[in-house]
Amino acid sequence: MIEAEDNYGLLTETSGIEETRNPEKQRHLPPSAALDWLRAGWRDLKTQAGVSIAYGLAVYVVSLLVVVGMFAVGWDHILFPAIAGFMIVGPVVAIGLYEKSRALEVGRPVSLKTMLGVRAHSGAQIFFVGVLLCLLMLLWMRSAVIIYALFFGYRPFPGLESIAPMLFGTTVGWSMMVTGVVIGGLFAAFSFAISAFSIPMLLNERTDAMTAMSTSMSLVWNNLPVMIAWGGLALGLFLASLLTGLVGLIIIFPLLGHTAWHAYKAIRRPEFIDSSDFTETRSARV
Repeated sequence: MIEAEDNYGLLTETSGIEETRNPEKQRHLPPSAALDWLRAGWRDLKTQAGVSIAYGLAVYVVSLLVVVGMFAVGWDHILFPAIAGFMIVGPVVAIGLYEKSRALEVGRPVSLKTMLGVRAHSGAQIFFVGVLLCLLMLLWMRSAVIIYALFFGYRPFPGLESIAPMLFGTTVGWSMMVTGVVIGGLFAAFSFAISAFSIPMLLNERTDAMTAMSTSMSLVWNNLPVMIAWGGLALGLFLASLLTGLVGLIIIFPLLGHTAWHAYKAIRRPEFIDSSDFTETRSARV
């Protein structure tokens, strides 16, 4: 459908949703492809497993210190929003794992030092995406506090031991949970769309933050079935790590990081230029 303008310059027709699709960015992958990415991520994890596990251990220790610190300063009322917010900034935290998977692809040596001292091909552009994701996490945490206040007023947070009866035993609690899930889902969908491929792109390609985020959103939108499957798989594994008291992050976080790299390569590949290969080739010719 083509948009038309009347004599006053106003749009008289709107585009159909099919016009937002771009055949050049559609990979036509089945949802089961997410399992192939997971298996590839597991192979990367097992290859020189020590560095990946050390990376996951560092993430676990920092996460544990943050949780303990929140209790120490009396911020336990935002514990659950903070845990959910971790998934928003997770792609930035996992950049070292992307670097390991990239190094394994081209046969470069891997060490914890290179994973922690990653130099992205896009330079500081990756910093801007990281800041945006952190702001999104803070905005979500503030929204969660506002949602609680809208349903329970100025009632003090009852503590974690009383939160379950308050939420599951009252109509107001159920209403708040439904509202929180809907609003949190919007935050999660947006953050997933802009970060699923933008961080790997900025690591591996020469581009800017806005181009990387817009490209990521477009690739996610044009490959919804497999990306929904990948998002659901990542969410399920993250929830499993929560059931272990975050200890599962030691293995699950590296696994998700390596898998995310293979998701990027599978979706981005038809239009993808590896900056490192290009630089090496150009240097050899000179």
